[in-house]
Amino acid sequence: MGSVERIKNVARRVAKWHKAGHQVVVVPSAMSGETNRLLGLAKDISAHPNLREQDMLAATGEQASSALLAMALIELGVPARSYAGWQVPVNTDSSYTKARIKSIDPTRVQADLDAGRVVIVTGFQGVDDKGHITTLGRGGSDTSAVAMAAALNADECLIFTDVDGVYTTDPRVVPEARRMRVISFEEMLELASLGSKILQIRSVEFAGKYRVPVRVLSSLTDPDMPIDEEDSSGTLITFEEDTKMEAAVVSGIAFSRDEAKFTLRAVPDTPGVAYSILGPIAEANIDVDMILQNLSVQGTTDFSFTVNRADAERTQEILEKQIGPAIGAGEIVADSKVCKVSIVGIGMRSHAGVASTMFRALAEEGINIQMISTSEIKTSVIIDDKYMELAVRTLHRVFELDQEKN
Repeated sequence: MGSVERIKNVARRVAKWHKAGHQVVVVPSAMSGETNRLLGLAKDISAHPNLREQDMLAATGEQASSALLAMALIELGVPARSYAGWQVPVNTDSSYTKARIKSIDPTRVQADLDAGRVVIVTGFQGVDDKGHITTLGRGGSDTSAVAMAAALNADECLIFTDVDGVYTTDPRVVPEARRMRVISFEEMLELASLGSKILQIRSVEFAGKYRVPVRVLSSLTDPDMPIDEEDSSGTLITFEEDTKMEAAVVSGIAFSRDEAKFTLRAVPDTPGVAYSILGPIAEANIDVDMILQNLSVQGTTDFSFTVNRADAERTQEILEKQIGPAIGAGEIVADSKVCKVSIVGIGMRSHAGVASTMFRALAEEGINIQMISTSEIKTSVIIDDKYMELAVRTLHRVFELDQEKN
């Protein structure tokens, strides 16, 4: 949706599916750069814009692109109608700029579909119980699309983006990275939460909860590509029990540079000390990721945790001014030169020794592991960020992710 020409290409692609007999609902994002432009105008007016009014403003970007797409389809002879989120309605809570979808009434949309129209519904936005326009936050159009697909009981939700699918890792780091044909919701959710930027986490959560098959595919392909070819391209995010799932122990590798680690030394090893440290951090709306508490020595211990690097400055201030003095901690050590590298795969549930293979591979490259976190289908480590690309390339090779699995 980056330009008028791109919108016309989108219209040609949609018209192709409509002509083939499919009922189609399109959930577009705003035109390229439009949301940033609108938010910039708000900042020019006020350093801290009223959030209700900011949502009112930001929602107009998607409204414009939806109307333009409907016009382009009508120009091609395809009956089409666009709706803003409040007209459907897409019902949300009242958390302006980061609202969550509560329900969608598909009656109006379904009536148009049954009448043979293509329906365009603005992404990224909805309406709260008091009739105020809300927005879902960055990447909210993905969530809108999946939610609309769930409400309509759609066969599949196709998400066209600037990549042609989900890869075993970032091809910019590992040129041998391979596009996966199929991946489970659980694996995609882990990859999204661990640093993969393909889909917004909430959209994957929604898809998994309502069992909506989602296909990620490229918006840069020829819009007149045959439907059979397009329908089998990209990556299908689906159910674990699907017979098309690839039998891989490790499916992908995610990484994140946006990490900061804090260590409180000589913390009194007493009941409630973890809450005394992490409680004030949570109250400041700072998410804690990994946590490590060492063995007690002479009544004290070292306590480490990680946060997003964007929250490092606030975390440091809270630790130095509030937490450290309150609990009588010793030195507070901050390290923003760390990264997180993770392996993900549903096959890890039934295969022993996967984590040890990861640790051995990193050790052989001289990469020291500072923290470890595990779940049934992932293992994450914190390492020095200068080793991140080496670690990702090494693990990609060790787990043979460049090779197609049968």
